[in-house]
Amino acid sequence: MLKAILLYLSRQKAIQGFMMNFGVTRRVVDRFVSGETLEDGLNAVRKVNAEGATATLDHLGEEVSEPEEAIAATEVYLDALDKINENGVDTNVSVKPTQVGLKVDKKLCEENFRKIIERARKYGNFVRMDMEGSDCTQDTLDVFYSLRNKYDNVGIVIQTYLYRSEKDVDDIQKLDGRIRLCKGAYKEPKEIAFPKKQQVDDNFVKLMEKTLVSGIYHGMGTHDEKIIQKTKEFAQEKNIPKQSFEFQLLYGIRTELQYQLLREGYNVRIYIPFGGQWYPYFMRRLAERPANLFFFLKNFFRG
Repeated sequence: MLKAILLYLSRQKAIQGFMMNFGVTRRVVDRFVSGETLEDGLNAVRKVNAEGATATLDHLGEEVSEPEEAIAATEVYLDALDKINENGVDTNVSVKPTQVGLKVDKKLCEENFRKIIERARKYGNFVRMDMEGSDCTQDTLDVFYSLRNKYDNVGIVIQTYLYRSEKDVDDIQKLDGRIRLCKGAYKEPKEIAFPKKQQVDDNFVKLMEKTLVSGIYHGMGTHDEKIIQKTKEFAQEKNIPKQSFEFQLLYGIRTELQYQLLREGYNVRIYIPFGGQWYPYFMRRLAERPANLFFFLKNFFRG
């Protein structure tokens, strides 16, 4: 019930302004968001690179309603790719389709992604298309398939809480598409998504096994230690090298797990968000793990 409430609040613009200007919230946000500027994001990348991990940079923002906003967001990513190349840091970028125009015009979204992907290709870099709520899933995949037919440096995210995800994984792998598996962080109806956590976890493991044996370089986006352990055991059982896939973790969450995986010789990528539009992202992080909410409440009562 609490998770459902937090996910509902993540999409309520009426309280967003209050929360974003609330001092206690800002203190806690610093744990999950690298800062408001690209330079803040690059500094965080330098830090995780020094610790042995790679990164993916995410400029926070979603569900833009005007073409100008989508174009402006695209320019931020183009600048980010230029700066990544200039600074020699090891990071790619993740982009939310609604941030670059999916809900304005699908063709605009595809054109903006094309610009970002071509800039990344110029530098030998990679672009990940994030996955959002189920109302965007098919349109996001349509854009991905169109672009993947032209570019090999674009990947996508698949959420294991959706019933449709196994077929989507099969279709993407037919194109040698690279996938980041994650459980999913949006409130979805039981008609299209597994309602119980164990069902979501079981589907993650099922799709993990399907992707690891594909020979395609995929990412396992989870902090769930049971799923991580099952991934390790399956890879060992099937003689899948540690360097043929990666674990992807969120910035500021379970850093000790990051260090452990690196010590064990696994590839680790840290998802590093930056920017001023952090409210929806922050609320979804609170909804995902009780420990995150406890951290927020502890600081709230201190404030």
